Amino acid sequence: MSDASAASGSATDPENESGWSPRTKRFVALGVIVVVIVGLALPKISGSESSDDGDGGGDAPMRVDAIALQPGTVTEQTRTTGTLRADESVALTAESGGKITDIRFDEGDRVEKGALLVQINDAELRAEKQRLEHRLSLATDRAERQQRLLEEGGVSQEEYDATVNKVEVLRSELDLVEARIEKTKIRAPFSGVVGLREVSEGAYVSPQTTIATLQRTDPIKLDFSVSEQYAARVQPGQSITFSVRSLEQSLEGTVYASNTQMSADTRTLQLRARAPNPNGALRPGMFADVTVPLGEVTDAIVVPSFAVVPTLDGQRVFVAENGVAQPRNVTLGVRTDSTVQVTDGLSLRDTVITSGIQSLRTGLPIRIDTLE
Repeated sequence: MSDASAASGSATDPENESGWSPRTKRFVALGVIVVVIVGLALPKISGSESSDDGDGGGDAPMRVDAIALQPGTVTEQTRTTGTLRADESVALTAESGGKITDIRFDEGDRVEKGALLVQINDAELRAEKQRLEHRLSLATDRAERQQRLLEEGGVSQEEYDATVNKVEVLRSELDLVEARIEKTKIRAPFSGVVGLREVSEGAYVSPQTTIATLQRTDPIKLDFSVSEQYAARVQPGQSITFSVRSLEQSLEGTVYASNTQMSADTRTLQLRARAPNPNGALRPGMFADVTVPLGEVTDAIVVPSFAVVPTLDGQRVFVAENGVAQPRNVTLGVRTDSTVQVTDGLSLRDTVITSGIQSLRTGLPIRIDTLE
């Protein structure tokens, strides 16, 4: 029996050598885990309590920049789009049909008013003119002889009057032929630049045939529209600014006319302006962004655009009041590239915070580092 007991003792599980049962070990491990979790949570709880205590006045004030509002002047304006068009433009056509015998311009030429551009065959008319000139010359000589004979009684008054009347008829017919000859000549109705021609020498043209276009582009016109609410505030003589895609600079023009009625479809008023174009950089048909000044507002409240925070119910700025940040709902007016006019919600006594806008909240203690 003693040997069996000894053998049994030597075969005891190593876990039993420590004197702890498996159940005891599980309890010990569980306790260690709980201690670790509590240890990790304590700093956060402590930090949270410390933060809560700081909200009560323990935190250092937030350092911000601000601007003291001053009265300013802003230019109220509206922006729209427009289209450039030639100051004068015409499609060159013939007044009478015929074959082109001569083209006296090159595409893109600058021509002067009255310059002959195209000649249509007028051989038949010139022959008719020569015939009438001969007949007129004979009739005129006869009338002069009959006048002398009339004074001497060698011819009756009736015969003399008939000859004089024939002279007048021939002169009228000659004038008519000359007018028809002039219709075979296509001349420039004004000084300008000729565009691309649509016909060649030898082609037959009719009054419906477009030979080319002639345009005067200096000055150039600008057509644009403004909404109904601004129609009464834009008058002839008013200056505007505009820009086109091909030029980086801003250009100036002057309104000189407006339409007599509003557009029933768009409720806008069409206006027309002129702008100098000495080098021809502006071309008809170009798209233009137009800025129309509507007047100046004096004693305006202006703040930097980045100081305004959009909210669900409008726009908001933060002002400094008694060392804390306070929100103000505002109504905006005229905008520029960097500033915006505030029409309601602020007064000239206010100090608007201009930095750390996204971190501000109601009642947050602040300290102004820079005041503009």
